[in-house]
Amino acid sequence: MSRRYTGNMNGERYLANTDSNNKEVHDLDNESKNCQIDEVIKAGHDKPYEYLFEARADGYDDCDWCLPNSRR
Repeated sequence: MSRRYTGNMNGERYLANTDSNNKEVHDLDNESKNCQIDEVIKAGHDKPYEYLFEARADGYDDCDWCLPNSRR
């Protein structure tokens, strides 16, 4: 799946959605159309992470679509 927007990303694999109602982290190498990454970036809610464990340590939960190990 191609990404049209880059937002704050600089080649990192993981993107967290900083929207307080949806604190999820996405795996851009396994992105689903259900992830709505473009909308996250357009809204300015994108926070890049190189490693998944860093996003989880910051309180982000796995996306149900691209990281099916959600802890919710």
